[in-house]
Amino acid sequence: MNIFALFTDHVRDAVRALAGEGVVVAEASLDRIVVEAPRDASHGDLATNAAMVLSKEAGLKPRDLAEKLVARLAGLPDVAKAEIAGPGFINLSLKASVWPQVLKAAIAAGEAYGRSGIGGDAKVNVEYVSANPTGPMHVGHCRGAVFGDALANLLAAAGYAVTREYYINDAGAQVQVLGRSAYLRYREALGETVTIPEGLYPGDYLKPVGAALAQKYGQSLHNAPEEEWLPICRDAAIEAMMGEIRDDLAALNVRHAVFSSERALQVPVDKVKAAIDTLRAQGDVYEGVLERPKGADAEDWEEREQTLFRATAFGDDVDRPLMKSDGSYTYFASDIAYHKDKADRGFLDQIDVWGADHGGYVKRMQAALKAITGGRASLDVKLVQLVRLFRGGEPVRMSKRSGDFVTLREVVDEVGRDVVRFMMLFRKNDATLDFDLAKVLEQSKDNPVFYVQYAHARCRSILRNAQEAMPDLDLSPGMLAKAPVELLDDAGEVAIIQRLAQYPRLIEAAAQAHEPHRVAFYLYELAADFHSQWNRGKDSPHLRFIMENDRKTTTARLALVQGIVTVLKSGLAILGVEAVEEMR
Repeated sequence: MNIFALFTDHVRDAVRALAGEGVVVAEASLDRIVVEAPRDASHGDLATNAAMVLSKEAGLKPRDLAEKLVARLAGLPDVAKAEIAGPGFINLSLKASVWPQVLKAAIAAGEAYGRSGIGGDAKVNVEYVSANPTGPMHVGHCRGAVFGDALANLLAAAGYAVTREYYINDAGAQVQVLGRSAYLRYREALGETVTIPEGLYPGDYLKPVGAALAQKYGQSLHNAPEEEWLPICRDAAIEAMMGEIRDDLAALNVRHAVFSSERALQVPVDKVKAAIDTLRAQGDVYEGVLERPKGADAEDWEEREQTLFRATAFGDDVDRPLMKSDGSYTYFASDIAYHKDKADRGFLDQIDVWGADHGGYVKRMQAALKAITGGRASLDVKLVQLVRLFRGGEPVRMSKRSGDFVTLREVVDEVGRDVVRFMMLFRKNDATLDFDLAKVLEQSKDNPVFYVQYAHARCRSILRNAQEAMPDLDLSPGMLAKAPVELLDDAGEVAIIQRLAQYPRLIEAAAQAHEPHRVAFYLYELAADFHSQWNRGKDSPHLRFIMENDRKTTTARLALVQGIVTVLKSGLAILGVEAVEEMR
């Protein structure tokens, strides 16, 4: 039972009913109605914006329309009070009989509770990580990986058909540098003493690549011309790095369905040229000279004619180059072709997860996709801010393996996958995250992942203890859904049910906003509600979950525990975190 969806329908029906009074609103406009929990619980259980968003079309002032709606909503069987707030918001207080129904429905639905069909099985492509295959992933990549994966889980839970994609940047100058770096490690494996010059990749992670090349090719590459050994070393290094990246992501429980290659955009068919030709035919590409950027030194600035995309016609600040002076494509040109390719594969709803340092690239990419698809495809870019790594309050910067940064795998191996995933989501993606390797392992309320997992483990312990104390009780979810939950009238118990009732609406809202951190915040609040009630039972025996002399109340409270288990497990699954049975 999604109480918010139910009352959204009630509000829509109330609006439709006003047609008899001459108040007519288009059916499509009813989709703008939102029913949600008010920020202040003293304002009631539900709030709706219906009068505010429909007043202009209805030809009434918001409060006048609200009065008409309140008159109808107040008569609903489940409504105890309906009133107008502020300029025209409507607050609803529900009868106490509603909450037992919500709890029973949640338990009966089980894993399906909170799942939604608002996505309508629409295709969505979520491209995330896409780290250059030039070395091991660092802790910054870790945050983007977790965010993208949780967002994909969230969208799937809301009824979207999600494809998880990784774009391999295997073309361009950086992989040529990688190939040359691997070649030096190849020579080192042959017994030569080498020095890694500035500009190449110095990390030890390329030593195994060099050893494998030496074993496979022996001395044959040593005296070969660069045009012969470079593609061999480059491809071997890319393959090795991508294998390592896949392994690191698997350790984080991140798996992509599709890996797309930048190089494949030009071979065997040059899709980049085709994309530029399409834009040129539309009048969106021209040959011109860009103005000198603000702050650029006049002596260093070279005015030259370039092939430019008319990005300003689509909302960008300046037009953008598509070709370099040597005739090769810019990264931007390749990215246009790649996003067009995604649209050609049917992904008109695209989400990219980028590091915050790419923020200046967003407008041009959105402009290009709008131009190349005639506005059919949309791109939402989610920027992921930096992760600052600490240990006991002291900054951690160095890695023994990479030489200059801490790798994703080192962090996962030290604190565990669940800790990494939850903590990476316990802050909005566009805010800097401080990650303390010592604090995230503390067992306290101040450690969110422990606090939430402990709530689930404690709930499971209550159910096990109840089964031991009352072996004849049937504690299956099916039977608990029939428990006399009408007995749950304590304020703390009702507050927990009300929190459980918010879960389906939370999933829909978080999915529509592309904000998986909302799920992490919600789970922490639910855990806090539960731990608070458990602690009250320590001081007041009549509030304990297990009361051997009162089987009916015990069964009702065990049903409440099952409801908490259902939602905690569901929410943790969206975050990619295990719902542990017991804490060690």
